[in-house]
Amino acid sequence: MSDAAFQSFVVVGLLCLIGAIVFMAFQAWRWLDLQKDQEQQSLAGIGYELRLNLQRMIDDVDAVARGAVEHTSSLRPVSHPQLDAFLGKPGRTDRQTLSVIRMLYDDLLAHKLSIHEALAQGVDATGPVKSAVDSILTGLSTLYLWEAHKGKPPCDAPSTRSWTVRDWMKAHNFEMRGLPYLHLRDAVIERLRRDGMTLTPRPLTCTASEYYAKRYDRKADPNAPFWKRKQETEVEPEASEAA
Repeated sequence: MSDAAFQSFVVVGLLCLIGAIVFMAFQAWRWLDLQKDQEQQSLAGIGYELRLNLQRMIDDVDAVARGAVEHTSSLRPVSHPQLDAFLGKPGRTDRQTLSVIRMLYDDLLAHKLSIHEALAQGVDATGPVKSAVDSILTGLSTLYLWEAHKGKPPCDAPSTRSWTVRDWMKAHNFEMRGLPYLHLRDAVIERLRRDGMTLTPRPLTCTASEYYAKRYDRKADPNAPFWKRKQETEVEPEASEAA
């Protein structure tokens, strides 16, 4: 083989090798990107699944409270196949919020079984209904943090206006009177506040008439002008003699 043919063979071989490496790198990047998209879709599906279960739970609890449920077969089961499938495979996602959602499903199922037993025995279901309402409020606050703040705990979520939470609930068709014994949107906001999330504006401590009826006490106001003066620091005798 001549030198020119050998050099051509080497150049062609190097070009083929570079092309193969570029192709393999492209396929690896495409596979990683596809895995990331699938993970994002699975996380979005978990939120969608939780929202559907909460809406069904709200409808069932409201029907039981109104006495519109005549048979226990009207109560629909709580199912979460997407969450179970995601927890069954390894991934880089933080599992803390997913574990909270999984335990929330256990609470909803337990309350639904309690309502089922009360209806089957023909006794008053007010106690199980109130317990189910408390778990539903926890589920709605968890769902809001999952969709709006990427599943952060309430104490770590950024400060948000309460009207933003109300608009989120309106967009998901959570009615104001969807649950018995309370106003749903106000109750969810109070639950987020109770769990440590900062929601503005803060609730008023008194009415307008009570506020303007107060008498201003200048001595009780730590920021009152011309009232509290700075305390003079005592100068030691040795320092004064040196001065």
